[in-house]
Amino acid sequence: MKKDIEIPKVSGVYVAIAHEWNEEFLGKNWNAYIINDTDQPIETCLIVSKGYDGETKTATFRYLIEKVEPKEYAKIELVQEEVLKLTNEFYVTFFAEGKLFEKKYIFRKNTVNEHVMIPLPLMDVEGVLCK
Repeated sequence: MKKDIEIPKVSGVYVAIAHEWNEEFLGKNWNAYIINDTDQPIETCLIVSKGYDGETKTATFRYLIEKVEPKEYAKIELVQEEVLKLTNEFYVTFFAEGKLFEKKYIFRKNTVNEHVMIPLPLMDVEGVLCK
C-alpha cells in the first residue's frame, strides 16, 4: 500500500528573500516571496514560516496565497534584519496539476546577506534564492 502513494517532487517553485527599496520608509527591506517558474498555476498555497537557533525562536506565521499564476510571484512576508541571524524555514504546500505538493525551504542562519545576492528569476531585483 505504501508503494501506491505518490509523492510528487517540487520543481520550478522557489522561495526567495529579496532586498528591496521601500519608498514609505526610505530604506531597504528584506521580503520573502514565493516564485512560480512553471507553466502551471499553483493554488491554495499554504506557507508556514518560522525562525530558530537553539533556544531562540520566532513566532510561527501562517499564510494563504490563493493562486500564483505561471511565471509569476507573490509576496509572503517582511523579514526583519534581526531574524536573518536565525535559520529561517518556509514550509510550503500547494495544489498543481490536480496533485498536492509540499516542500520545506530553509535559509541557514546568516546566509541571507548582500554578499550572496543574485538576480531572482521573474523578478527585477536581487536576493537569495532557495530551490
